[in-house]
Amino acid sequence: MSDSTGGERGPAVPRENPWLSLLLNIAVPVAVLNKLSGPERLGPSGALALALVFPLGYGIWDRVRRRQWNLFSMIGLASILLTGGIGLLRLDRMWFAIKEAAIPLVLGAAVVGSLGTRRPLVRTLLLNPSVIDMGAVERALEDRGARDDFEALLVRGSWMVAASFLMSACLNFGLALWVLRSEPGTAQFNQELGRMTALSLPVISLPCLVVTVLALWHMLRGLERVTGLGLDVILRGAREGGSGPGDARG
Repeated sequence: MSDSTGGERGPAVPRENPWLSLLLNIAVPVAVLNKLSGPERLGPSGALALALVFPLGYGIWDRVRRRQWNLFSMIGLASILLTGGIGLLRLDRMWFAIKEAAIPLVLGAAVVGSLGTRRPLVRTLLLNPSVIDMGAVERALEDRGARDDFEALLVRGSWMVAASFLMSACLNFGLALWVLRSEPGTAQFNQELGRMTALSLPVISLPCLVVTVLALWHMLRGLERVTGLGLDVILRGAREGGSGPGDARG
């Protein structure tokens, strides 16, 4: 529950650097696969092995440091294994398009499916304690008896996040079919893969970011309504360096 119980809190879990995570789990492995897969360099097998080192190494390091499994590392590993496997087996490009759509679909399903658990993923994605003062939110919910309203807000937010993943899946599938014309495992395919990666920011990431921001705004406005707190209180953790619940007030 809240920190007002006076009990001792365990040591704070170190925060993950999101830029380092994206770099080592996605950007570097994709660059390795795109640039080093040619026969004059590492070849498909060598590039795949090197690409796997980055998310695997980061995931193990982050697990030891924070004692939590890193979702992005697991996703990065799965994506690279599938991409490399498609290239090595020279499967039809349709399989690559299916793979590109499958990962966001699985994530969206996980967000909705987690609603039946004690820790819905939407809380991790949109209600990060480094931004949201969840201590103040939890106390207000208890004081107002608004727990059911909060759970309903989590459901709506989860479906909005899932919608952004569904949009990403559809855009990924269409972009892959449009850009990838060559056979997997060829130099031309690797060049097209690089082009698709470059196009993914304006074509995929920006529209999905808009939906995610709308979901976050919906959650914040909903928190104002169900807790009776203002945004200045709800977002205090962000202004105070993410002190989170139970911060000392002197």
